[in-house]
Amino acid sequence: MRSKILLVDDHEVVRRGVKTLLTGVNGWEICGEAQNGEEAVQKVLDLKPDLVILDISMPVMNGFEAARQIRRIAPNTKIVIFSMHDSAQIAQQAKEAGAHACLVKAAAASELHKTISSLLDSKN
Repeated sequence: MRSKILLVDDHEVVRRGVKTLLTGVNGWEICGEAQNGEEAVQKVLDLKPDLVILDISMPVMNGFEAARQIRRIAPNTKIVIFSMHDSAQIAQQAKEAGAHACLVKAAAASELHKTISSLLDSKN
């Protein structure tokens, strides 16, 4: 069974880049994309992804609030906060919001693959 991933970032170029990096890897399927947290929450309800890659700084609803709502409506969905911000404070806020991992966008593609593989391998 293919694992479904939802990409959430307000920058199309970031979504396209991540989609290119992940498409076809380990049988993963990019099931959808969203431009803000509110849209992400709705797409989680509609698409039921196994994992959400979620930016923090977005219009309408930020990634932390979206993560909290996703955890409430889809507790088995894994959440990776994917942000340009690299700080212990951001990582702590991500954890408090219910994210399973926090990665910096400057991280190597191999780190993104490793994190997603680890989370999807541990899914319920």
